Amino acid sequence: MIPRILSVSRSAASISLLGLIVLCLGWEIFWAPLRAGGSLLFLKALPLLLPLFGILRGKRYTYQWSGMLILFYFTEGAVRAWSETGVARWLAVVEVILSLIFFASVIAYSKYTGRSYQPA
Repeated sequence: MIPRILSVSRSAASISLLGLIVLCLGWEIFWAPLRAGGSLLFLKALPLLLPLFGILRGKRYTYQWSGMLILFYFTEGAVRAWSETGVARWLAVVEVILSLIFFASVIAYSKYTGRSYQPA
């Protein structure tokens, strides 16, 4: 049962992180930028690149600290879902959903890779 949870949480974390990177770039460059032609707000995707390789490799420490990082994206998505209209609102809702999936996945992965769940 635990290997299945690890596999699912690792896959969900990887996919949601990659989805957030694509969403941040597409949102601020193409789909609904703050200014016509894009804005420098696409740089918000850069912090998401920091945990990318650790998440893809299954590094427990990266899973732990990236769970705190993702809360900024959840907050931004919640605020913009409340204040934006049109396409930007739906993009914000997707950001909230992806950040929640990522957060739940890193919590599960961190929990089940801890010492208390290691075989004796």
